[in-house]
Amino acid sequence: MKRREHISAIMTRDVLTIDVNQSLHEVNEILAKNHIRHLPVVSGEELVGIISQTDILRISFGNTFGAGQEDADEAIFDMLSINQVMKHEPMIIGQNQTIREAAQIFTEQEFHALPVLDGDKIVGIVTTTDIIKYFLEAY
Repeated sequence: MKRREHISAIMTRDVLTIDVNQSLHEVNEILAKNHIRHLPVVSGEELVGIISQTDILRISFGNTFGAGQEDADEAIFDMLSINQVMKHEPMIIGQNQTIREAAQIFTEQEFHALPVLDGDKIVGIVTTTDIIKYFLEAY
């Protein structure tokens, strides 16, 4: 295990994003279809937020009341926008910062994904799962 290995060594490079003007229905579909838990939110090329599966579950009734509540979820998704649900101004990490720095951020914060930027451009995403896998491979 290298002590100063860059986050770019473990980040997901083909990061999916969602436009702030798309719907929560689309967020839910993308998360489910791609088996992911976090989506950076963009306006054009600019990162404006991040939305997670947890954010969607927080506004969803289906998991609270069981089957048959899909219509309630659909109604809520129609009433709210991504902008109202996402985390604004998410913490980010640069592609040349270290895996250790990312791990330190995760231990101090209450979230599980960091968009990875090169300047202002999103070039990846790193999650707590990526960090755990990295450390597991080292041992």
